Amino acid sequence: MTTVDPGNDVRRHELAEFLRSRRERIAPEQVGLVRGPRRRTPGLRREEVAQLSSVGVTWYTWLEQARDIQVSAQVLDAVARALLLDVSERVHLFALAGSLDPAPPAVCPSVTPAVRAMLDQLGPIPACVQNSRYDILAHNATYGQLLGDLDSVRPEDRNCMWLAFTDSEWRAAVVDLPGTHRLMAAKFRAAMAEHLAEPAWTTLLARMGASAEFREVWARHEVVGQGTKAKHIRNAHVGLLHLEHTNLWLGPGNGPRLVSYVPLDGETRERLERLERLARPEPLEESARAAGVPVAV
Repeated sequence: MTTVDPGNDVRRHELAEFLRSRRERIAPEQVGLVRGPRRRTPGLRREEVAQLSSVGVTWYTWLEQARDIQVSAQVLDAVARALLLDVSERVHLFALAGSLDPAPPAVCPSVTPAVRAMLDQLGPIPACVQNSRYDILAHNATYGQLLGDLDSVRPEDRNCMWLAFTDSEWRAAVVDLPGTHRLMAAKFRAAMAEHLAEPAWTTLLARMGASAEFREVWARHEVVGQGTKAKHIRNAHVGLLHLEHTNLWLGPGNGPRLVSYVPLDGETRERLERLERLARPEPLEESARAAGVPVAV
């Protein structure tokens, strides 16, 4: 069981108002109920939501009255389904309740067409969208060649921590590999505190245990938050790059973020421009290759 934070009166009232507004927008016919001739309540009645959610009427009434009561994630899930909440509304409900969603949406809402377009427009600056588990959700052409050929990596393996500990190309590109390993493990441990029982996190942690280097740094129990950091990467195509790692949050803290690697000097900028040209050939070159015509490199 989780508790709607009793010390946060504002959150409880916001949750109550949100539930009330969602209830009042649903017509009885949308959920298979008959609209009687004497109905005055806009949308559904509280007892109807309780019935559809298989919870007590008194309990649901107290929830809409912002009372200090306990509510499980499973009950919140039932209420979300009864109120026909969409993905964004469901995320909002569980955030207000301070609870983990037992059935989170399978599609990441952070990687919209606009975000993908922004990634492309950032070139030649390498950029990607990651979650707090280090999964790479989307990336631009330059990032795809920054630490290795990311497009050749299986989608299920596109995780920065997994690649940094196990992939030979990525390991060769990182100048300070031991320091990077310690920092990544510390960030992962700090982020995992909010996801200890989630299968995706525990599965990744178990998988990482195959690396002796990971087991060693994980045993240190170090934690550190996200932040800006200078990084030095030895790219296989253009040489040494001096970059500043920055995060732009696309959601709540420890959620999805846009990660970019901004050049710290002019030489790095020029090398990134060369890398982008290598990663994203000119249209004429693409047409020539498609036609089978040799192209000079």
